[in-house]
This record gives sequence, C-alpha cells and structure tokens, in this order.
Amino acid sequence: MPRDAPTIRAVLFDLGGTLVDYHDFGHWTELAHRCFVPADEERMAHGFFEVERETDNRERIGQCEFWRRTLERASERPVDLPTAERFTALLKERPGFFRLYSDTRRCLDHLRSDGRRLAVVSNSSSEAHTRSILHTTGILPYFERVVSSGTEGVEKPDPEIFRRTLERMRLPAGDAFYVGNLAFTDAIAAKEAGLHSVWLNRAGTGLGHEPPEITSLLEVPLWVHQIESRA
Repeated sequence: MPRDAPTIRAVLFDLGGTLVDYHDFGHWTELAHRCFVPADEERMAHGFFEVERETDNRERIGQCEFWRRTLERASERPVDLPTAERFTALLKERPGFFRLYSDTRRCLDHLRSDGRRLAVVSNSSSEAHTRSILHTTGILPYFERVVSSGTEGVEKPDPEIFRRTLERMRLPAGDAFYVGNLAFTDAIAAKEAGLHSVWLNRAGTGLGHEPPEITSLLEVPLWVHQIESRA
C-alpha cells in the first residue's frame, strides 16, 4: 500500500433502506384505506420514493408531513394534516417490518474478515430501538457502535452525529467510510463531515459520481480497497 494512501479502519452504515428493508407497502396501503385515502401498493411505493427523493436535503420535515405528502401522491388528491396524523398513529400500533437485504450479511462478513471496525449511524427513534432491529435481524454482534438521532438529539445530515460517532470510536474522519441509501442525507453529508462515502442506490445504474453511486452492498469492500490503493 502506498505510504500516503488512506487507511480505512472503520465502515459506518445507515440502517433502514441500507442494511434492512423496512418498506411494507401492503400494510401502508391498508392503513391508508383505514384513513379513507384511496391508494394501491404500486402508487404507495411510487409516492413514498418520490417524496423521499424530494425531501433528501438540508431542510428536514417531520414524519407527519412526510406521510401527508406521500399519501397525497399515492391517492392523487389533497390530504390534510389530521389524516396524516391518524395514519402515523396507526403505524405505531404494530411493530415495524424489517428484513435483511440479501447482500447485507455477505458485505459485513467480508469487511469483518478484512479487520474493519463496523458501526451504525441512523436517523431513528432511539438507540434502543435501533439495537432491537439489529438484534431481530441477527446482525447486532457485527457492530461496536450504534448511534441513533433520537438518542443523540441531532440527526443526519448534521455533521455532528458523524463527529460524535467517530469520537467514541477514537477515529479521524479520514479513516472512516460511510454507506447510506440517501444521496444527500447520507453520502454527501458524510463527505462534508470528512468521511469517505458512497450512495447506495439499489434502483440506480451505479454510474453516478456526485455522490459516487453503488447498487449493492457487495461493492463496499471493493470501494474500500480502491480508496486504500490510491497513491
């Protein structure tokens, strides 16, 4: 390895949409009907991802507003805030749906065999909730640190949440690599905090450069090796 090349000692991950799939469009559509919002699974999925892309920026919106906009797109009609509030209340009545993506464990195994330290940095309700998801999906033992915006009181894209994670791991930002499924909130925000980063766009082409884009977690170890091999 060239003497002046970086050494990636740790790889940090987003959780939902990156390591685990939480999209339960069938259930969300059922809840929309209970709120008298007409939608089907296909339109719900389209609306969700459309609003997710549009709100991936520095200006954060609340959960109710996110779902209000999503329900509007899914139903193609106006949806008021009380309806969105009822929808989000119904969401909380049932435990979330989470399953590992097919590439998650293979990626983690590869990184761990390379001696990389692993952590999760997630915009989520609490560290305890994030740990419970990791435990339920069987991957909690991979991670030495789990950092949640709900517990920290600061969320991505604020660089502070990355700084706190690195301080606890006693690592400089240049020795860490971050992977997330949102272009700005994850990849660009991590880069602005001094980390190496990529955008995991599972529905993309892998050809994007600003930020760099991958389509599978199996590409992460290759990216890490590539960074380390640069002169």
